[in-house]
Amino acid sequence: MQNLSSVGPWQQLSSVGPWLQVEGFLLSGGWSLVALVCFLLLYIVVLVANGSVAVVIALDRALHTPMYLLFVQLTLNDIMLNSAILPQVLMDLLRPPKHRVMHLSACILQAFLVHFSTAASYSILMIMAFDRYMAICNPLRYTTIMSGRMLVLLTVFAWGWALLLMSIVFGSTLQLSRCRSTINGLYCSNASLFKLSCENTFLQNILGLFVTVVLLGGSISVMLFTYLRITVVCVRNQSSKLNRKALQTCSTHLLVYLLLLLSTVSVVGLQRVQGLVEERKVFAMLKDLVPGALNPIIYGLQSKEVRRYLLSCRGSRTHTQ
Repeated sequence: MQNLSSVGPWQQLSSVGPWLQVEGFLLSGGWSLVALVCFLLLYIVVLVANGSVAVVIALDRALHTPMYLLFVQLTLNDIMLNSAILPQVLMDLLRPPKHRVMHLSACILQAFLVHFSTAASYSILMIMAFDRYMAICNPLRYTTIMSGRMLVLLTVFAWGWALLLMSIVFGSTLQLSRCRSTINGLYCSNASLFKLSCENTFLQNILGLFVTVVLLGGSISVMLFTYLRITVVCVRNQSSKLNRKALQTCSTHLLVYLLLLLSTVSVVGLQRVQGLVEERKVFAMLKDLVPGALNPIIYGLQSKEVRRYLLSCRGSRTHTQ
């Protein structure tokens, strides 16, 4: 007989197998089909819009600047985040509730990717704020400071910081033993993982709250500092050209950040409301889908360089025909 002390903490209870039951949407009749079509269309928009912007920036050498190269990372991150969630949720909408199962290892991977991608979004947006700050407040030194080496270092920091935070959080969660096998909600998250345990999860709750405060507090602080400095520089110089540049480049970035922040805060707030179970599930899906669908559209419409490239491609295609 196998010694229980040699088994990992998530396999210590023999009565709990490696398969988990996912609650999913509890919709009746045609509503499941409506939800399936709506979420599938939004997912297609996320893939096509983000993929198109990434390809345009990759092909046009004029767009190989820190701002656009950072935005490419944001588009790829949005694709990764939604791809970690949507395929499984869409498949569950086609299955009866009793067949909505997921292996424990797949659940852990999904939860890690969801939280890692969210943390990376905030890190990348903070670095984009620093880039805009340097471009407007130190234009003469911008190319020297924001060199290729600096961009690589900032990129490693953004993804490495997110990886470090999530490794600490999930390292703590995976120390718990498991006595349950039902995932409440649509997909796996860190909270749903430690709810599978019958142990005291006070430490895991505090750690998760601490990481959330660090991410939100750090990003808000960076945004306030950079945009206050940009505002001061624009007011002092009173240059219409500088103000137009600041408005064009900063408004898109700020709008993308506010969209991410609003979606995060709204979901956290809804979790404190009693009832509204299915409504919370819908908002949990829209939290990632809406920013992922709108971000490339916001940048694509605001960027004259992206519009110019798309128009040139359309013109050349028309000329060929």
